[in-house]
Amino acid sequence: MSIDLIAYGAFFLTMAFTYAIICLGLNVQWGMTGLFNVGIAAFVAVGAYTSAILTTPDTAERFGGFGMPIAVGWLGAAIVSGALSWAVGALTIRLRSDYLAIATFGVAVTVQLCMLNLQSVTGGAFGIGFIPRPFADLQGNALLFSLANCGLMALVVLVLYLGLQHLSRSPWGRVLRAIREDEVAAQALGKRPVRFRLQAFTSGGAIMGLAGAAQAHFIGFIAPDNYMPVLTFQVWAMLIVGGSGNNRGAIAGAILVWGLWALTAAAVAAFVPPEEQARAAALQIVAIGVGLCLMLLLRPRGLFGEVSPLARLSRNKQS
Repeated sequence: MSIDLIAYGAFFLTMAFTYAIICLGLNVQWGMTGLFNVGIAAFVAVGAYTSAILTTPDTAERFGGFGMPIAVGWLGAAIVSGALSWAVGALTIRLRSDYLAIATFGVAVTVQLCMLNLQSVTGGAFGIGFIPRPFADLQGNALLFSLANCGLMALVVLVLYLGLQHLSRSPWGRVLRAIREDEVAAQALGKRPVRFRLQAFTSGGAIMGLAGAAQAHFIGFIAPDNYMPVLTFQVWAMLIVGGSGNNRGAIAGAILVWGLWALTAAAVAAFVPPEEQARAAALQIVAIGVGLCLMLLLRPRGLFGEVSPLARLSRNKQS
């Protein structure tokens, strides 16, 4: 019983870490730069499908099946998602707030329609299966398999966290925050806001694509239903709960909100009759919405709100 519990805990953390990676990407776009992206599901999906096409076995039913190593698939996912983000950003990055949100939502809808209709590439509504999984040799031992995947994802999150922390404290990160707070002032100091905003949007999209690839290989199957707008809602809730502008908050919020999602799913399965569970699944979204409202009321800046440079400087002087 305890072994099964540990295996489930490792499985839970692995999924939570994949969402943490998506949150870190969104934090670069929104938390650091103020770019309102509501097309998250599109960039995650592109990463997932890119890696699946590169790494799955050869098949006569669709394009792809190149059988490449998983690492190549993950790298390709980040590159293709980053390229898509750059292309979208080059066209829309001058838009502000709600206009950018509408444009990125349109991208998400377009990508979803492509997933459904380009059956020779994406498999259509049936999706893509037989995606190779890391540590496949350990699948016979559920505990070792779950722990190995959890360790791999924890390592990826740690590397990304350290890298983004370094970038956030670098001149590049300070310029992004200056543009977020006052673009005109940043421009007056000789910075080019459009270029920096495009860089941030591209970097965030590439990270989201990497997360999509990681999810695809951990689950072993992808389909268009995996990338509905509810995914975007989940990730935004995770970042807001954890604390926008703080990389630790992005990780903590992902784990907390994914825990609430899993807990409500278990409650629905336990207390709702089987014939009503499809409808009752909407309670998961309600639970996250209620939790989000409570967090905004009690801690508007999230669990780990961003500390302003002035407050950090004052704290250092006092110490």
